[in-house]
Amino acid sequence: MSETTHTATIEYDATQELSVKDANKVALGALIGTALEWYDFFLFSAAAALVFNVQYFTSENATAAALASFATFGVGLAARPIGGIIFGRMGDRVGRRKVLMITIVGIGLVTGLIGMLPTYAAIGIAAPVLLVLLRVLQGLFVGGEWSGAMTIVVENAPLHLRAKYAAIPQIGSPIGTILSSGGFFVMTLLFSKENFDAWGWRIPFLIALPLLLVAIYIRSKLEESPVFRQLEESGEVVKSPVLTTFRDSWKQIIVGMAAALLGVGGFYLVTAFCVWYGVNVLGYDSSLMLLGSMVAAAAEIFVLIWGGNLGAKYGASRVILWGGVASAIVAVPSFLLLTSGNPVLVVIAMTLAVCTLSLPYAASGTVLTGLFPAKTRYTGVGMAQNVAGMLSGFIPLLATGFVAAANDHWWPAAAMLVFLSLFTAVAGVVAPRLSVKLPGFKH
Repeated sequence: MSETTHTATIEYDATQELSVKDANKVALGALIGTALEWYDFFLFSAAAALVFNVQYFTSENATAAALASFATFGVGLAARPIGGIIFGRMGDRVGRRKVLMITIVGIGLVTGLIGMLPTYAAIGIAAPVLLVLLRVLQGLFVGGEWSGAMTIVVENAPLHLRAKYAAIPQIGSPIGTILSSGGFFVMTLLFSKENFDAWGWRIPFLIALPLLLVAIYIRSKLEESPVFRQLEESGEVVKSPVLTTFRDSWKQIIVGMAAALLGVGGFYLVTAFCVWYGVNVLGYDSSLMLLGSMVAAAAEIFVLIWGGNLGAKYGASRVILWGGVASAIVAVPSFLLLTSGNPVLVVIAMTLAVCTLSLPYAASGTVLTGLFPAKTRYTGVGMAQNVAGMLSGFIPLLATGFVAAANDHWWPAAAMLVFLSLFTAVAGVVAPRLSVKLPGFKH
């Protein structure tokens, strides 16, 4: 029996024994963790656009300060593939549950420390240096969090419902956006701009610490993946999952990266970059841009649920294909609405763009976990997702530079969104040909 066939049999037998009740419990535990993960990560995104360029990067040129701030944002994402390799290897050798406890604690503690970090005015060059170091640590832990949460959810879900359950951890992204943008939005209402810039921005970061305690409690109730338990019992645990993944699944890593790129990179473009562009170029109030991010994230929750149901019914790869096409179609109209100057149309623009790119995002977890056998799934999913995350981290930076070169016109950013959309759509065509074949499962 071949390795792929044997792996498929292990997965098929394990998932058939699972109940919907068990799957719901695991999905909830993963969702809580990913919500905290993205809350912490998106706090940095919003702060990079609104605060860090002022408090940690001093420059008389506003665009130069923004570029430095977004570069720091990107550095954290550059660390994610390394974190994916480190924690992916651990997850494939000692189990998904243990590693997920480590990653969530790391993310929460680092975020709290960012909230305590002195500014450039207080300690000089050490401030941006420490900010970058904390961002790198945050990126390492995030690199192991999403892939582990997605893996444990998929491996605990009944086979025919994998696409539906794989969309649940993705809801952590809009929840994290709502909480992080909402936190900053409330702070801008409660404090003057001077007080917000001075210390009010720290409060949402410090709130991560009590939220971490909640996440730890819920995560502690999770059981280990039955698929991993069967791998242990049958002696199928791989000793070198990283080497095995690079050797046997390098094509899958590339396709998985492409499948995930729009959901991550496109989101950063529509949120982090557009918040900066709206405030600094179009002259909008920061509260309007944060409101747009929150409304878009709220609508995204329903799109993710819908996308998961579509994936279960028609196949996740088809959702990625047509979702990518839809995102490309609405890219230019979204930016036209964004620059209209009408607050209602600005919110609609951000919501429309986020909702269309969220369809591929809803299905990406199913596609990525399907590309890799159970023996190296945590590692493979982590590599693919985090390469996409690394590239995505520099998209706000590139968009800012391209737009500045175009005399602050929006068209380069819209062109980037079109490219990302079509690149991901192609992955929806290729992925089924490289996926692990499972009986009765729609890729």
